[in-house]
Amino acid sequence: MSYKNGKDVLPPNLLKQLQEYIQGEIVYIPKKEQKRAGWGENNGTRIIIERRNQEIFRLYQTGSTVMELIKVFHLSEDSIRKIIVKTREITTNQA
Repeated sequence: MSYKNGKDVLPPNLLKQLQEYIQGEIVYIPKKEQKRAGWGENNGTRIIIERRNQEIFRLYQTGSTVMELIKVFHLSEDSIRKIIVKTREITTNQA
């Protein structure tokens, strides 16, 4: 956030109106309401992790053990199990 002088960025009539309420103080003007991107949406991380999780679930369904998946994906046992459970729920709800 940067400081800007009101007389440099505001129309004179608006500046005059604001001076009726506040003078010589710093005022924060919030951004317009807008939908923020969710975690990992802008840089593609979310898609990469979703694909990885699908691959973990696919490998598990085709016979890979949790211990094998831990070694391949370098994740904890708890993480692998959570991914399997969550992906199974998503897959079941989509069917």
